[in-house]
Amino acid sequence: ESNRTVTQTINMIHRDLVISCQKGERKAFRKVYDLYSKAMFNVCIRFMNDTEEAKDMLQEAFSYAFLRIHSYRFESSFGAWLKRIVINTCISEIRRRKADLQFFDDMNHFDDREEEPELEESKLSVEKIKEAMSILPEGSRMIFNMYLLEGLDHGEIASFLGINEATSRSQYLRARKKIKDAIAFNEMEFQA
Repeated sequence: ESNRTVTQTINMIHRDLVISCQKGERKAFRKVYDLYSKAMFNVCIRFMNDTEEAKDMLQEAFSYAFLRIHSYRFESSFGAWLKRIVINTCISEIRRRKADLQFFDDMNHFDDREEEPELEESKLSVEKIKEAMSILPEGSRMIFNMYLLEGLDHGEIASFLGINEATSRSQYLRARKKIKDAIAFNEMEFQA
């Protein structure tokens, strides 16, 4: 019962504001944009890796969301619904530009039973991780981002990218190892 109460509480956040948007009230649209744009921009920047492209994706995602706001049914939080649109918008643009996402070639290096490599959290800042992510192939970087930074599970990632869960899991593990190795290498160079 407590899970249902939490879900109901989440769905109530900004309910009146969303209903006002569904009625077409312009001030409500502006307020929703003001409330959510910064968080959604951060999602865009993590996917696009470019400020201008992230701004474009943000505007495109909000336009899409506002055109379809009448389809929002309060079954999840509005933020989660909007974030899904933002992620889909970014993935669609990346796919449009690159046709096929690039992943690590050595797909068999990790299997599903393999433990996630340990990352010493105290040594890793989000900035170091983001910097190291630039070495990853686009598809692997997206999986790493979606899992670690966006908090999606491998089932959700597989659904977004049209891959299976095992591929998502192995690409994440491979990306995590590459990032750990890159950060360790950079720290060794810095100390030398």
